[in-house]
Amino acid sequence: MPGHRTKRFCASAAALALCAVPAGCGESGESAGGGTVVLRYTWWGNPDRAERTERAVALFEERHPDIDVSTSFSGYDAYKQKLATQAAGGDAPDVMQLDYRQIDQYASGGVLLDLGRQKRVLRTHEIDPGLLATGRVDDVQYAIPQGRGTETVAYDVRTWKKSGVPLPGRSWTWSQWADTMRALAEKTGKPGATDPGQSEDSFEVWLRGRGKSLYTEEGGLGFTADDLTRWWTFTDTLRRAGAVSPAEQTTQLDGSVENTPLGRGTSVTDANWDAPASGFAALVEGGVALAPMPSGEDGTPGQYFKPSMFVGVSAHTGHPKEAAQLVDFLINDRQAAKILGASRGIPVNETVRDDIGPGLEGFDRTIADFQASLEGRLKDPPQAPPSGDNALQSTFQRDYDQVSYARMSPREAAENYITEARAELRS
Repeated sequence: MPGHRTKRFCASAAALALCAVPAGCGESGESAGGGTVVLRYTWWGNPDRAERTERAVALFEERHPDIDVSTSFSGYDAYKQKLATQAAGGDAPDVMQLDYRQIDQYASGGVLLDLGRQKRVLRTHEIDPGLLATGRVDDVQYAIPQGRGTETVAYDVRTWKKSGVPLPGRSWTWSQWADTMRALAEKTGKPGATDPGQSEDSFEVWLRGRGKSLYTEEGGLGFTADDLTRWWTFTDTLRRAGAVSPAEQTTQLDGSVENTPLGRGTSVTDANWDAPASGFAALVEGGVALAPMPSGEDGTPGQYFKPSMFVGVSAHTGHPKEAAQLVDFLINDRQAAKILGASRGIPVNETVRDDIGPGLEGFDRTIADFQASLEGRLKDPPQAPPSGDNALQSTFQRDYDQVSYARMSPREAAENYITEARAELRS
C-alpha cells in the first residue's frame, strides 16, 4: 500500500487483516523509551481509507514528536470481532473507530472514556449539537462522530449503461428496484444486486419506508415476525429468480467491498454506505456511481443521514490527554481533513466541511454531490440502537443464510430471529 506507514504499522492493506499487536507495538497507552508515548489506533475500512489515514497519522506524529501512533485496520466484520475480544480482555486500543451500533454496548460496558473530561484538548463546538449527541449515553459523551454518511446503491456504470436498462433517477420504490434488478439480470447475465436479505441495514431502510422502525424508543423490537417474513420472502423470491446474488456469493460477505459480488464483478449493484463505497472505484473498471436507496411504495424514504462512524478512547488508556489530542486532530484539523477527504463521510466540523468542500475531487466529490441531492428529503435518523444489536447483526445474517440455502422458510427463520432477538435484548 502506498503512503506513510508508522513505525509500528502491522496491517497489510492487501490482506485487510487486523493485526495482533506484537511485542514491539506496545500495550494500550504504553510509554516507549525516551519519554515517547505510544498510542494504539485501530479502524475498519478499505485500502483507500487506510492509505489516507496513514498519511494523516504521519502528519499528527510530525506535529507531536513525543507521540508514536501504532495503527491497524481490517474489514468491518473482522474488526468488530477483534475489538470485542480486546474489549472483553480489558485491552481495547487507546483510540478506536466505532460504529453507531457499538456505542451503547461499549459505553455501558465501561470500555470507553468520558470525553467530556478532555474539553481543554478535544474541541466539539463546531459540530452540530444533534449530531454530537448521537455519541452520548446517559448524557455522557463517550464518542465523537467522524463524518456524516448515508446508505446508497452503488453500481457499475459501464455494465448498467451497456445493458440498455434505464439508469436510476432521484427516487424509486422497492418494487421498482426489484423490477430493475430483474431486468439487469436478464440483460447482463449476472445478478442485478447483492442479495439485501442478509443486511439488517437494508431491512431497516425497508421498514422505515413502511412507517416502522428497527427498535422502539425503549430498546425493544419495532417490528414483528410478519414484517420480517415479508422482507425475507421478497428477497428470497428475487434470489430464486437470479435477480440478486446466490447464497454461495452472499455468504462470503465479510464487511469488505472486495468480497461483495459487485467488488468481484459478479453483480451490477451493491447496497452499502456511501463512504466505504469509495473502495469500489479501484475494483470496478466501468466506474461507479451512487443512487438512492429504494423508498416505500408510497414514496416514504427509509434511508437517513447518520454519523458514518465515531471515534472513541479506551477507558483504560494510560494517556487520555494524548489520545484526546489524536481525536481532536482527526476531527478538527483542516490539513488532516484534506488528506482524509470523504473516506469516513463528509466532515462533521462545519468550518472544516465548508473549507474542504470546494476542493473535493474524484469519489469524494461523488459522495458530496450524492449527499447534497438528498438534502431536505430524508427523515430524521433513529436513536442509537441498544447494545444487543451489535450481536444481532450477525444473527440476522446467519438466520437469512438458512433461508438462502433453503434450510428454513422465511417464516421459520423470521420467528427464530424474533425469539433470539428478544432474548438478546433482555440480557
